[in-house]
Amino acid sequence: MRVGILTGGGDCPGLNPAIRGATLRLIRDGHTPIGILQGWKGLIEGLTVPLTEERVDEIIREGGTILGTSRTNPFKNPADVQRILDNIADFELGAIIAIGGEDTLGVAQRLYVEHGVRVVGVPKTMDNDLGGTDFTFGFDSAVSVAVDAMDRLRDTAKSHARIIVLEVMGRYAGWVALYAGIAGGADWILIPEVPVDLDAMCDYLKRVYYGGKRYGLVVVSEGVKLPFGEADEAGGVDEFGHRLLKARAVGARVARYIEEKTGIETRDAVIGHIQRGGPPTAFDRVLATRLGIKAAELVSAGQFGMMAAVRGMEIVAVPLEEALRALKLVPHELYEEARQLFQRVALQPQRSGPSEVAPAR
Repeated sequence: MRVGILTGGGDCPGLNPAIRGATLRLIRDGHTPIGILQGWKGLIEGLTVPLTEERVDEIIREGGTILGTSRTNPFKNPADVQRILDNIADFELGAIIAIGGEDTLGVAQRLYVEHGVRVVGVPKTMDNDLGGTDFTFGFDSAVSVAVDAMDRLRDTAKSHARIIVLEVMGRYAGWVALYAGIAGGADWILIPEVPVDLDAMCDYLKRVYYGGKRYGLVVVSEGVKLPFGEADEAGGVDEFGHRLLKARAVGARVARYIEEKTGIETRDAVIGHIQRGGPPTAFDRVLATRLGIKAAELVSAGQFGMMAAVRGMEIVAVPLEEALRALKLVPHELYEEARQLFQRVALQPQRSGPSEVAPAR
């Protein structure tokens, strides 16, 4: 059969390996893969390209997606849903492999349940917040970029005797911040799942700083709710009703608070969309490829309304409904485990204060 493949939502490393894995397995099984451009928008507008072995052979090392993407929600307009159904018929697509996160797969689920479209999902999000799967590809690559940023920030923080706050992406799940903070040796980690205690953080940073370390690193997830200041509603919403977080400047606000409360010079850094680009890590290349292959196998087996997922070391099929039931958030016990690393009690007594520290130039 002719099988459409699309990538929707935010881009991340691993999309191309997933396209490649699905394409090569579909061809092996005798199907004809068709690339749909720009996510659900491409299926509304009828934008397609052929996918061949030659086209996908070398894309495993490329970031982004050769099919393009968008955050289009066809269910905002009934006419768009009908255009999708018409184009599926016009292009004689026997199935759709949708590669995306909560929103992209949510559209796939509704098309399957409400209109009988034969869909299979592949979980993608650098936020790692999709249910039904232990990990999503894009996450490991994003964490690796954040850890590299922390290593670099540590050098300048030590040189100037400063505290530096790194803001990372993740929406309302703290997976990227937590993993980056652990791997990068952060002195404090702020995630959306845990109420912030900024005064406890500042007290600890002062004890670390004046206890002899003379610098500090804090990682904060962009979706953290702060107990003060600017309104969190600035920035509007996307087509799926999610608040846009670009205007919140959480890292900068935390840095200002730290400097005011501790008297220690503090800076902030935001890596933002840098986390989305670049070649995928080896882990993400392998995971995305395996998930793409599994999706193609589900198509051949006629198992629609399902999503390829990783459970332990195995790639399995789970219902899309299960994957979309709730966001996968950082469990409390995992954060408590990490807290042992950045709330150590064996610290030297705090010295008199900022006057003992040479001012940064």
